[in-house]
Amino acid sequence: AKIGYTSPTLKRGFIMVAKIRLGVIGAGWFASRRHCPDIVDHPDAEITALCRRDPEPLLAMARAFGDPACFTDYRELLDSGLVDGVVVCSPHHLHFEHTREALLRDLPVLLEKPITVDPNDGAELMRLAKDRQLPLVIAQNPPYWNHCHFLREQFISGFMGELESASLSFVGNSQGVFGAEPLPNDMPGVVKPTLFRRERKQNGGGSLIDGGSHYLCELVWCTGLRATQVSAQTNNNQIESRTALALTMENGAFVSFLFVSDSHVHTKRQHGQYYGSQATAMVTGVPFSVTLSADGSTKTVDGTDLPPAPTPVGDLVAAMQSKATVAMNNEMAVHIVEIVQAAYRSARDGCTVKLQ
Repeated sequence: AKIGYTSPTLKRGFIMVAKIRLGVIGAGWFASRRHCPDIVDHPDAEITALCRRDPEPLLAMARAFGDPACFTDYRELLDSGLVDGVVVCSPHHLHFEHTREALLRDLPVLLEKPITVDPNDGAELMRLAKDRQLPLVIAQNPPYWNHCHFLREQFISGFMGELESASLSFVGNSQGVFGAEPLPNDMPGVVKPTLFRRERKQNGGGSLIDGGSHYLCELVWCTGLRATQVSAQTNNNQIESRTALALTMENGAFVSFLFVSDSHVHTKRQHGQYYGSQATAMVTGVPFSVTLSADGSTKTVDGTDLPPAPTPVGDLVAAMQSKATVAMNNEMAVHIVEIVQAAYRSARDGCTVKLQ
């Protein structure tokens, strides 16, 4: 792969192929594990450009994904004429800049979570995408997990009744990507992760905004409820690895949430208990299953038995092709960052924070 501009004309033999051309900004470890393989597997999309600042891992990524054009300046990628849309996997503090510049060029965006580190910036991206009628897909996990689709349907259908209380917990270990432990030699991915997460300014906080945001997303996406009050404790006000939250939802339901990312047990242990006015749902993982209890009967549904959920790449391509509604509501993505930043303020100042 060459670093720089190449011809935007893409051919297969003598037939022009109308695939959606996607560029990846922040072409690194996570992109190599998730979004790049998903683009390669999608029949209507292809990778035509990659960007990251370090040339050596950039070229390794290019070799792994079909030798697309390579750039070390994201603006050159956006202006190259080689892409119909972009996937942004850059460090969290760059999400706003990279996504805003893409939207201003009328390019649809698939953006890794969180939408931004500042909820006001996230709201600006949301407005910009809406004004320009462009898809903006935020890759929080629950809208792309089939067990969460199943749980959400239990609330939408009325089976659960009204949420009365919930308790969520995650215990695992992600200390390697925070630079607190050595990275394993057999870590999956084409290149090793950079350690931007160990810098609060770049990450936007510690493990809560990184991995914890997915489980906050499970709560709000599956129940359809917003949080109105947040109270939190963390083990460190700079780069926390343990957080305990107490949330009040807009219907008055109380929710507890525990997130631990420095466990001595490296396997992911996750539980979510949802208590409705008519039924109870328990999510366990990983791997995931959902157990429903109502009227004295219990049923467990394994995630492997459920229909597959869309991928973020599939969501973006569908939205670009047909203006389909994306799975992750942008307003909800902003709200998740509001909860996280309220938690950080609560832990720092020792107070309960009310949300608008």
